[in-house]
Amino acid sequence: MKLTFHAGRNTEVTDAVAFGRVAVLLGGGSTEREISLLTGNAVLAALERRGVDALAFDPHERPLTDLLDARIDRVWIALHGPGGEDGTVQGALECLGIPYTGSGVLGSAVCMDKLRTKRLAAAVGVATADYAVLRGPEDFAGAISRLGLPLIVKPATQGSSVGMSKVERAEDLPAAWQAAVGLEPVVFAEPWITGAEYTVAILKGRALPSIRIETPKVFYDYEAKYFRSDTLYFCPSGLAPDAETRLGALAVAAFDACGAGGWGRADFMLDASGAPLLLEINTVPGMTDHSLVPMAARATGMDFDQLVWRVLETSFVRTRR
Repeated sequence: MKLTFHAGRNTEVTDAVAFGRVAVLLGGGSTEREISLLTGNAVLAALERRGVDALAFDPHERPLTDLLDARIDRVWIALHGPGGEDGTVQGALECLGIPYTGSGVLGSAVCMDKLRTKRLAAAVGVATADYAVLRGPEDFAGAISRLGLPLIVKPATQGSSVGMSKVERAEDLPAAWQAAVGLEPVVFAEPWITGAEYTVAILKGRALPSIRIETPKVFYDYEAKYFRSDTLYFCPSGLAPDAETRLGALAVAAFDACGAGGWGRADFMLDASGAPLLLEINTVPGMTDHSLVPMAARATGMDFDQLVWRVLETSFVRTRR
């Protein structure tokens, strides 16, 4: 069984029966398992409220081939991080012939890699921060000379800000690098950007209203994203109409350049001149009570259950052949 991809297909479903039996992939084995369980259970509850025949499926506990035995017609991917958001599970589902939500193998793999995302986005005119790859201690002095201090150190393929550290002193760089390289062998540094942070959700090729984020933390890290009650979100973000339109266009351009599709989120920070710099693209954003895509959808009049339904519709760009 193989899948056929229908580029640009935008299916709208009015009857839950049309989805068939749906498995929500949740949990997994990445460092973001906890958040994936929250996302997946919220998605499952929303599907059930709207009459979809849905069940939870944790690929960390069961082989994906069990999806065939369960006669699953399509999959809502709620896995975050490596193993679920990097093209791995998408490729497995392609082999099994089961349609799934969101980006395909290529887009998922590229967007999970922040370095390649930066390079492809820059190629289509979407600006990103300067950077230096840190292969080891021999690169530390050159990175500081090029980028200055403070800077931020990032593993290339983790999500939810896992493994990221702010470095204010040269003597702190080795520990920051060690924390990142323990998760991922490819590590890089960027200059510390002090401007406002914005995120733009994308659904079926359209940018939703941007959100401005303010956190009392050093940066918008894992705790601030999911658990703190003092992180502030502004939607509408306060951007002027032309700036809002421009930011949305940049988000969609970067999304397309990286081969992403269906739904996702692009994150930006403004530099000292107020110009947006792309930070990363998330192809399976969180869907918890702190999450940003549901917040942006609400600003357009779309509630959580509708959003989950619309995301499930993206699985129809792939059909069994």
